Amino acid sequence: MLDLLNAIPRGFILPPANLFLLILVGLLLWRRWPRTGRIVAGTGLALLAILSTNAGASLFVRPLEGLSTPLAAPERAGAQAIVVLAAGRLQDAPEYGGADIPDYVALARLRYAAHLQRRTGLPILVSGGVGARADTDPKKGRPLALGEAMAVALREDFGVPVRWIEGHSRDTFENAAFSAGMLRKDGIRRVLLVTDAMHMPRSRRVFAHAGLEVVEAPTMFFGDQARSSGAFVPSAEGMRRSWYALYELIGLAWYRVRVG
Repeated sequence: MLDLLNAIPRGFILPPANLFLLILVGLLLWRRWPRTGRIVAGTGLALLAILSTNAGASLFVRPLEGLSTPLAAPERAGAQAIVVLAAGRLQDAPEYGGADIPDYVALARLRYAAHLQRRTGLPILVSGGVGARADTDPKKGRPLALGEAMAVALREDFGVPVRWIEGHSRDTFENAAFSAGMLRKDGIRRVLLVTDAMHMPRSRRVFAHAGLEVVEAPTMFFGDQARSSGAFVPSAEGMRRSWYALYELIGLAWYRVRVG
């Protein structure tokens, strides 16, 4: 996780929690300073409504995704490997016998990585450590990394081989540092980097800082999805996109300070 967001719980600086706090402050001010209280509470309520829509989320999503470009011709990119970054996981999935599995965000990345591997024939590295929960694989007797769960999905569900598993990183900065170290041992310098379009600007920066030549291979573009009338209706998905985009914008600003 980002150092910045470790210092202050993410729930308090990102929507919707920060907007509920703003509304609460407005209500507390209302009795003594009615006008100020109404303005503060009304602002929080209006922002909550706007950011809960896909159209409102696109105000942040589109500029962020505009920093990346879809990969048009992976076969001609001159890359030597594919690097796929971990996302989250579903713990103790009953349909998989209680094993941890990649969540839907990670699966979207894995699907695109499998697509690229079939087109290019390049070897794959998956990157993701244990994270906050030290699950134990009963067969190995040690914590099960996100990268290991991703490798299982690629091999068993997508029928794609995985050459390297980086299973120690805790955040994107460490994804880059540890992956670069593994790849350099095999003489690999130029990679196709697979992650979400919103996550790509931050990822590209730290992987380049780690000494790799990065060819962007972003997936999951949401910015152009907010075109129907339903995009103006508040929804959980609208808030999720707003949360994710703001998280990445904060992370990008922090990484610019951290890595230059």
